[in-house]
Amino acid sequence: MNAQQLPPEAIPNTELTQPGRSGNDGRALGRRNILKLAGVGGAALGAFSIASAAASGPGGGSAPAPAPAVDPSWDKTFPRNPLVAHEKVTFPNRLGLTLVADLYTPQNASSSAPMRALVVGHPFGGVKEQTSGLYAQTMAERGFVTIAFDASYNGESGGLPHFIASPEAFVEDFSAAVDYLGRHPLVDRERIGVLGVCGSGGFSIAAAQTDTRMKAVATVSMYDMGRDRRQQLGDTWTQQQRREHVEQMSRQRWIEAEGGPTEYIVGTPATITADSPDVAKEFYDYYRTPRGQHPRSTTEMSMTSNGALMQFYPFDNIEWIAPRPVLLVHGEVANSRYFSEDAYAQAAEPKELYIVPGAGHVDLYDRVDLIPWDKLTFFFNENL
Repeated sequence: MNAQQLPPEAIPNTELTQPGRSGNDGRALGRRNILKLAGVGGAALGAFSIASAAASGPGGGSAPAPAPAVDPSWDKTFPRNPLVAHEKVTFPNRLGLTLVADLYTPQNASSSAPMRALVVGHPFGGVKEQTSGLYAQTMAERGFVTIAFDASYNGESGGLPHFIASPEAFVEDFSAAVDYLGRHPLVDRERIGVLGVCGSGGFSIAAAQTDTRMKAVATVSMYDMGRDRRQQLGDTWTQQQRREHVEQMSRQRWIEAEGGPTEYIVGTPATITADSPDVAKEFYDYYRTPRGQHPRSTTEMSMTSNGALMQFYPFDNIEWIAPRPVLLVHGEVANSRYFSEDAYAQAAEPKELYIVPGAGHVDLYDRVDLIPWDKLTFFFNENL
């Protein structure tokens, strides 16, 4: 499928965030009021809402996936694997939105022998051309049919205005991807698993609780976006700070209802300094450098989306996934590690918490020497 064949409601960004850029809702970014606050009442708005500082700064860490060769037909942040076939596809979700996805298949895939399959979700604010695509292509090389999709209201997928966070839609998107894979001739519909990275880890956990077609669930650097929005990273918000933010959202609803500008929270700062928080530097090094930067991944979300996110509790019924297995992968030094530890404590058997030595949160987005490929492969081979 080429760009002209995308669904009408999928209007991708074609430039990086800058004054005057037209966004997916048809308005120029220069007319938006982008929220770049250090926080409400002095607290940061979480790992995905850190204020911009004054100057760029260095990255670091172990080696990411090699930079892709220049190829106008390949818009990913990782190199194309010649051992894996790639196809852009679309499918609807239950809410009537058209999702755009990348389907990856092993060279030896045949409809005469349907294969195991995986649905792979991207980090909150990311797109399928980044982390989830790398995971999908790599797992396809290891013998799975995989699909990496853009979440509703984001990337090339449908839903207007864009840059909206809807927990219901994000959970539904995983089931919609199962709908698609389960009807594909290369896939054995009784052997479909899900793999969610960062924010999509929480959404995949929630989806699997009421969709038993997902036979095994793995998350990597999993993030509970509901808890983050209620309490901020590290549970640092007081009740007063949360009340102040809810009041701010409520006032913003009036502004937008009366035709005023939409307020957006930018998840990753455009610039950093030596004094920027380590978490800002970590996300900057991925989303704002050639390592992981992509024009459709602005990391911005509407501020009023936080109301719905605050009411999202993905672990409340996590025990419903049993007896299907859950694998929670997290970095040893990740500032988000407690999300996976708490999910593990609440989940029923069979379950496993796998800690990657020396790895941070974003390291497991693309540091191919740290991502536990063999562990993920064994888990899904054993359970699908």
